[in-house]
Formats: sequence, C-alpha cells, structure tokens
Amino acid sequence: MPKDAGKEKNAVFRNAVKVIVIFGLISLFGDMVYESMRGSSGQYMTTLGVEMTQFALILGIGEFLAYALRLVAGIASDKSGKYWWFIYAGYGILVVVPLMGVTTFLPAILSIMMLERIGKALRNPSKDTILSHVADSAGGKVGMGFAFGLQEALDKFGAFLGPLIFTVVFYVAKNKGVEIGVPEYQMGYKLLAIPFALLMAVVIMAHRKVSKERLMEPKDPPNAAADKIRPVFWTYNAFTFLSLIGFAQFPLIAYHLKAGGILPDEQITLFYSIVMAVNALLAVAIGVFYDWVKRRTGNKQSGLLTLLFIPVATAALPFLTLGSSIPLLLVGLFLFGAVQAAHETIMRSAIADITSLRKRGTGYGIFNTSFGCAMLIGSTAFAQVYKNFGIPTLQIVLVAAQAMAMASFLVMRSQIRKVAPNKA
Repeated sequence: MPKDAGKEKNAVFRNAVKVIVIFGLISLFGDMVYESMRGSSGQYMTTLGVEMTQFALILGIGEFLAYALRLVAGIASDKSGKYWWFIYAGYGILVVVPLMGVTTFLPAILSIMMLERIGKALRNPSKDTILSHVADSAGGKVGMGFAFGLQEALDKFGAFLGPLIFTVVFYVAKNKGVEIGVPEYQMGYKLLAIPFALLMAVVIMAHRKVSKERLMEPKDPPNAAADKIRPVFWTYNAFTFLSLIGFAQFPLIAYHLKAGGILPDEQITLFYSIVMAVNALLAVAIGVFYDWVKRRTGNKQSGLLTLLFIPVATAALPFLTLGSSIPLLLVGLFLFGAVQAAHETIMRSAIADITSLRKRGTGYGIFNTSFGCAMLIGSTAFAQVYKNFGIPTLQIVLVAAQAMAMASFLVMRSQIRKVAPNKA
C-alpha cells in the first residue's frame, strides 16, 4: 500500500471516530433533556392526580408517534438527502421540555410530551443513517457495533446525569423541610434549558465536521438487488415487536413504585439514573461482542444472534420490578438497563448491516414504526391488565409475549444460518 494511501485511510479513521464521539455528545445532551422528563413523568402524573390508565394511553400514543413517524421521516430523508434538516428540526423541538416548568395546565403538559416524541421521530432515522455512513467510511476499521455502542454509552451517560438534576432538587427541598410537589418538579424542568443549549451547539459542530470531511458520500453505485430489503429484516421486525409488547416501560414501573408507596420520589429518579448508568456501561461491550460475532462467522447478519439474551432477560423483569422487594427491584433494574442497551445498540447496528446505504433511512423508519406500535400496544395492555386483573396475571401475559419472541428468534436464526459467509 502506498504511504500516502495509508495516511489517507488513517485520517479517515480518525475523522470517523471524532464524528462518532461528537454524535455521542449530541445524544448525551439530548438524553439529559428528554430522559429527565421520562424519568420523572410517571411520578409527576401521580402528583397531578392523573390515573395510570390515562397516563399509559398518553405514554403509548407518544411512543407510537415517536416510532411510527420515523417511517415518514426515514423515507423522506432517503429521497431528499436532507438528513441534517431532520436532525435540526428533531432536536430543536426539545426546546419545549423546559416549558414543562412554567405550566400546570394538563393539556399543555401532555402536548409537550407528544411534541418531544415527535421530535425524536424526526431526527432518529437521519441521525442513525449518518452515523452508519460515518462508520462505513472508515473502510471496516470502525465496527458498526462499536460505533453504535459508543454512541449509546454516551447517550445513556446523559440519561444518567439528567434525572440526577431532579434528584438534587428533591433532596435540597427535603433538607429545607419542603414536601416534594409541583414547584420542585417545575424547577427541575426549567434547569433542562442548560443541556438543551449545549445540545444545539454540538449539533452545529457535528454538521460542520461531517460536511468538511465529506463522510456522507456513498462509495458504491446503485444496485437494485443489493438495495432490496431482505427477508431477515422482516423476521427481525417481528422478533422486536413481540419482545417489546412484553417489556414494561420505566414510567409505568415508576408509577407503580410511587402509587404503591414503595419508594419516595427522589429515590425513583435516582434508580432511573442507575438504570441509565448500567445501560451506558454495557452498551460498548454489547457492541464489541456484536462485531466479534460477525467477524468470527464472516456473516454480517450473524450479529443478530446476540439477541437471544433479550427475551430471556425480559421475561424475568415483571417478577423483579413489580413487587415490593427493594433488592429484587435493584436486580430487575440492572436487567432492565442491560435489555435496553441490547435493544438500542444491536437494533441500530443490525439495521445498518442488513440494509444498503440507499435504503437505510427507510429501513430505520419501517423498523421503528413496528417498534412504536409495540410500545403503544404494550403500554396500553400493561395498564389495563395491571388495573383490572392484577400483577400475577400481568406477569403471565408479559412472559407469554417473550415466548412468542423466542419463537421468532428461532426462525431468524434459521434464516441467518442459510447465508454463506461474506455473502450477507
């Protein structure tokens, strides 16, 4: 290899890693904003006197919008090539989250929660597409799992820091002898204006860096056969759909902990920070393991086999998080963080590995629509069964969903094994 060519490849690798880190910082500040709201919204709704079924419906609709609209955003970004437009719009909408601190008007609060989810829908297909392009630009030196794992780790580090803002506010209030109520929650939301300002500054930095280094240019000509979405993609969709229907979302767990008097407000937000820390610590390891499986088999699709952990661990969660035992809850929250890390890291890496560059935004959009439908159905069903039939029945329902997810995993494994090495 000519010396200049080697230097050029090393420069591309360094630039790719820098951009991946910058995208991680975007996720860090973004998660400080919106994960703080998610980590506190369940308790806040209880404080405002909102019933769990109402909250679950709003939560489910919000999650559906967050993922279903990604189909439109993904296709539109692929067709227009204006990925950065969607990123600026999606992150810009987060300006509404600090406004939670200036109103107690319930329709306004619920609208803010919806807008935050819509912003996530707009930005995520484009963000994931750009990040996968950047990883590809390094010529295989940056593993897709490592790229998304590192980004997810920084993402969840922000999700760890954000809820601590509320924890500090609550502890300060308690030390002053003030009972935690609406004013304390509002103060926490107002403080989120600081990470929002930092977020937008880093988005501008990332845009300039990617444009300057020309990391978004496709290296292969169009190929109708290669650009076609593969059968394993649809099986993977089915697996994720079923596993998420049986996955209890943290705001619903938090509602249970608050309503049942199991934990005080400040400990619930602290525990959510712990979940995010677990997620951050495991994300890179999961991503590296995903890349190792692909290299060992010579099959890009084989990284999906690492998903076996998800239905097994998720089936245990309702028995650990929906009781009154604090030690079991801590174990359950550790598993929760591990499952979430696996979903986020493997999900985004796998879509990049089983779709072509020109169909990637569309692939992320379709996948996330299925993801959103599962979250809507899952959260609504969770609340209805919880309220009308009780926790033991709910545990059976959630385990049944994981059993169906395992069946779809076995189908997916069979499809992957039929693909010859280096032909994926």
